[in-house]
Amino acid sequence: MDFLHSFLVFLHILGAAIIVGIWFARIKNPTVLPGQFHAALLQLVTGLALVALNEMGDGDVNHLKVGIKLLITLVIAVLAFIGQRRYKKDEPVSSGLANGVGILAIINIAVATMW
Repeated sequence: MDFLHSFLVFLHILGAAIIVGIWFARIKNPTVLPGQFHAALLQLVTGLALVALNEMGDGDVNHLKVGIKLLITLVIAVLAFIGQRRYKKDEPVSSGLANGVGILAIINIAVATMW
């Protein structure tokens, strides 16, 4: 069970790194790439799995924190979905949308580490 928990944490952090990394790489010409949407889904699935593991085990779950992180992740996923659809259709992706994905990912990381 410890390996599964550690592996899920690894994938969860990797998802955040992909979202923020792509955002930083494209900061001068912000857009949303399909990888950011996939990483948002990875974060959503692994986050829910981590909560489920903690609920099943002896782990203490802060439901308010989990709810806030879930809400932020859902907003990231929706924004990334909209942005990657526009990117695939060669339509312009607004810088506000692209920056929103990156900034919200950083806020989610801050909530996870500082709360």
